[in-house]
Amino acid sequence: MINLFTTESKPIPITKKMVKEAYRKVNSNQGSVGVDEENLREFQEDLLSNLYKIWNRMSSGSYFAQPVKEELCLTKTDEEFHKEE
Repeated sequence: MINLFTTESKPIPITKKMVKEAYRKVNSNQGSVGVDEENLREFQEDLLSNLYKIWNRMSSGSYFAQPVKEELCLTKTDEEFHKEE
């Protein structure tokens, strides 16, 4: 009989190097505040611990990213289009 209420955790091959590289990319483009309202400066106050926590959860398969904060940005083309309406 199959037990439908149990799941097997399978580790995801996420390396510490991958997490550090992702952080470097966010830092290089001055990453914005997320839905948790934590900005880059606050994250950097305990950088090694924060990166470790993310890596630990991702590599164990227990990390679920929070929703992305959406911000609309109008381009010059969008502005010109709206003026014509």
